[in-house]
Amino acid sequence: MLTEELFQTLAASGGARVERIVSLGQCSPEGEWFDQDQDEWVLLLAGEALLLLEGEPAPRRLASGDHLLIPAHCRHRVAWTDPDRHTIWLAVHFAPR
Repeated sequence: MLTEELFQTLAASGGARVERIVSLGQCSPEGEWFDQDQDEWVLLLAGEALLLLEGEPAPRRLASGDHLLIPAHCRHRVAWTDPDRHTIWLAVHFAPR
């Protein structure tokens, strides 16, 4: 069982980073938001998650194969990941457009 999310950098070059993230029921602490200097493109490879973007009325449900571009400084948080099976993310961080 994962007690914490697992982060693994798969590649990094020229300010870009490709990361594999494995979650098992982890989510962002209540009231905490990610606010990143880079754009982030995420692809859910397995599992399910709810991702909340600040200003949206409800979280977005992501399932295997779903992807999303999160622009730099778009505050967001992981509201839920499946506690019964691994949620595997592929995240690509790169300079804002």
